[in-house]
Amino acid sequence: MGILHRISGPVVEAKGMAGAKMYDLVKIGKEGLIGEIIKIKGDTATIQVYEDTTGLRPGEPVESTGEPLSVELGPGLLRSIYDGIQRPLNLLAEKGGEFITRGLSVPSLDRKKRWDFSAVAKNGQKVRAGDVLGTVQETELIAHKIMAPHEGTVSGISSGSFTIEETICTIDGKPVKMMQRWFVRKSRPVAEKFDPNIPLITGQRIVDMFFPIAKGGTVCVPGPFGSGKTVTQHQFAKWSDTQIVVYVGCGERGNEMTEVLTEFPHLQDPKSKKPLMERTVLIANTSNMPVAAREASIYTAVTIAEYYRDMGYDVALMADSTSRWAEAMREIGGRLEEMPGEEGYPAYLGRRLAEFYERAGRVKCLGSDGRTGSVTIIGAVSPPGGDINEPVSQNTLRVTKVFLALDASLAQRRHFPAFNWLRSYSLYTETLDSYYTNNISSDWVELRKEAMALLQKESELQEIVQLVGPDALPEKEQAILLSTKMIREDFLQQSAYHEVDTYSSMRKEYLMLKNIMRFHHRALAAIDLGIQLKRISEMPIREKIARAKEIPEDRIKEIELIGSEVDKAFDELAKASAR
Repeated sequence: MGILHRISGPVVEAKGMAGAKMYDLVKIGKEGLIGEIIKIKGDTATIQVYEDTTGLRPGEPVESTGEPLSVELGPGLLRSIYDGIQRPLNLLAEKGGEFITRGLSVPSLDRKKRWDFSAVAKNGQKVRAGDVLGTVQETELIAHKIMAPHEGTVSGISSGSFTIEETICTIDGKPVKMMQRWFVRKSRPVAEKFDPNIPLITGQRIVDMFFPIAKGGTVCVPGPFGSGKTVTQHQFAKWSDTQIVVYVGCGERGNEMTEVLTEFPHLQDPKSKKPLMERTVLIANTSNMPVAAREASIYTAVTIAEYYRDMGYDVALMADSTSRWAEAMREIGGRLEEMPGEEGYPAYLGRRLAEFYERAGRVKCLGSDGRTGSVTIIGAVSPPGGDINEPVSQNTLRVTKVFLALDASLAQRRHFPAFNWLRSYSLYTETLDSYYTNNISSDWVELRKEAMALLQKESELQEIVQLVGPDALPEKEQAILLSTKMIREDFLQQSAYHEVDTYSSMRKEYLMLKNIMRFHHRALAAIDLGIQLKRISEMPIREKIARAKEIPEDRIKEIELIGSEVDKAFDELAKASAR
């Protein structure tokens, strides 16, 4: 047991801590505040405290638990709302009121609830680490797999009703329970990591078509206030083809986090029509909570995500925002009197960000059944003033493969999702091309390249238009502006609140863009025949192309037929002009 010696906000020093280890969890003062050792010099330990240190005095006792900061993993995680160190907020409110009471300790998982365990393994069976021993129906949507912690021979296993602390079987004489603990700063082991060659289908046309995300990929979404970060993450949570969502609100303002906490439980999972919370874990650490717990919240979230990945699920981890996480590191670094790096951030900022995003990936899980799972990390960044040249954005861009640049000017024009198609990029495009070619269409890649080239050409023409006006352009270049307007308004623009438009399958996306590009090619050919652009722009088929986004998936054949209607409309126009 040590004695509190020095206090500096969330960072304290304790003497007499001989035998303590780095990252040990400690209890501080008479109230037993939770902290973590982050520096040891002789018998003096420097500790970051996960709770408010107001009222602490030198001389108070400090006791090491001998264990690192860990999370409890087992049935009951889904539908839960935790703080940064995995304390359930509802239990904290019940015990201590609306504001979190210092020193309050509550179990992360319910110790009394009994779960129906269905055994899969048999007595006498030899298992490897990661093999599935049995399943628990955690929610209506998700079967929770109980995995062997180590290899050996199973005995005493049977189906039945158990709490998470009761022994469900033994492996080589060692008891196995449904709950396990895992050190949050250590990534969970895998058998093999795969190349990112399968897309994460989000249903958002601008992402799936132009800036695809791979399953197990890393995404950076920087954007100023009001540009649509929260709605974008709602859309990814609802529509991406993942089974589990882990959302961590890291240092966001209380009112923003309240919006997430109140909206997520009411979001409907479109695939099952059940509440989205049935497959979601929320971690809330607002800006008025201690900064040390904010720093830990990211690790808590990614460890839970890895746990479900190990069961063979695809997991989407939404981190909002890593800027606030970095600010927490900056404050703690200042208290530790570390040498600051750029803009006061610690010199190891880039390494910490890389370590976090490195935990994403599509993997072959441990175990003999060959199951695969993935963790896709989508990190929102809140650069001050929207300037992405600051250190957090730049270090994030170095390690993430997809950059979705939210644009305030697009949001002000009510163009959503407000991703700037000229500044955004995806480094997964080439590795995913073979998937699109084999599974969607052989001309998907060419179609995307041609549409993007048109959007880039539009940007060049707009500079001329601002000087001389659109009427001064040749008709072919005016036709490009007409076609790109259709791409922007009829394809890239997508309403999150429209029952049909909110999601597009990849087949629908392909057909919609193909129809627009067919119109573009026929328009250029018509101009060559001497037909005026005004007559082309007034064609009724344009309205039909625009309305394709409102056609449901079960009537996708109608979108396919629009292509032949485009050809028919232009043929009739050419005949009328010839007369």
